[in-house]
Amino acid sequence: MKLATLNNGRRDGALVVVSRDLSRAVAVADIAPTLQGALDDWAELAPRLTAVYQALNDGACPDAFPFDEGACLSPLPRAYQWLDGSAYVNHVELVRKARGAEMPESFWHDPLMYQGGSDSFLAPHGPIVMGSEEWGIDFESELAIITDDVPMGTDSGEAEGHVKLLMLVNDVSLRNLIPGELAKGFGFFQSKPSSAFSPVAITPDELGEAWQDGKVHLPLVTRLNGTLFGEPDAGVDMTFNFFELMAHAARTRPLAAGTIIGSGTVSNYDRSRGSSCLAERRMLEIIESGQATTPFLRFGDTVSIAMQDRNGLALFGTISQRVTQAE
Repeated sequence: MKLATLNNGRRDGALVVVSRDLSRAVAVADIAPTLQGALDDWAELAPRLTAVYQALNDGACPDAFPFDEGACLSPLPRAYQWLDGSAYVNHVELVRKARGAEMPESFWHDPLMYQGGSDSFLAPHGPIVMGSEEWGIDFESELAIITDDVPMGTDSGEAEGHVKLLMLVNDVSLRNLIPGELAKGFGFFQSKPSSAFSPVAITPDELGEAWQDGKVHLPLVTRLNGTLFGEPDAGVDMTFNFFELMAHAARTRPLAAGTIIGSGTVSNYDRSRGSSCLAERRMLEIIESGQATTPFLRFGDTVSIAMQDRNGLALFGTISQRVTQAE
């Protein structure tokens, strides 16, 4: 099943069911007006939404209309909780080197995770509005899951049944603000502004065999100003899978329905696959030549993030954003 949230002028938007090929959609306010509403009663409402999805794909929804990704908000325009992991430890090691920080050995068996701002996510085709290029504006291409209610103490073996939806993420980062902020010893805040999520959220079954062991075994494709920047396989070199990330988050607290858990920047040891953020490419340039030559994002730059299945079908729609200067 594929779901999206259209901008209807209200803060939480309007839930729609989207066809598998992303061409058509149908409103489902009679079932759940918002995605959070659907997640709150997922066990009861998901079968009804699935029936609509099947009818839409069969051409049996007379009220269906053309689906416009540009009219979408992030599937959850705001969420009770946004937890971003860093499951690709290869990426963690490179980025820490870029700011002169050593990587503790514990990072290989104890996941990194921070709690980000979730009160206002960016629209997938909306601008990234920033006050200064000097902040070191960067994109981070990721995947994320959305959970139902997860009891405290849920372990990785119990986690799969709590994964209800998946999305793509652009986790915007301000690289030049990160070192000073982390040096305070209190974590990210100003250096992690609002993130954007893909136009469409999908149930795991839409991935078919690509969804295995809590990982998505497909390339995540990022383009910068229309040029391919990276296409690493999200199922390769993922040190901690989504089930392990969920268990880590739920160790000391329950997770409310609608909790979003991010994978962190997708990264492969195979450098021919490119990168999913500028910081990683810059670090590789420093390793190779002693100097970073790739600049951070500038006003007017565009970033797109997408994923296709093995038959070339778009799964989530495309995050497509332009960096603009705040007035």
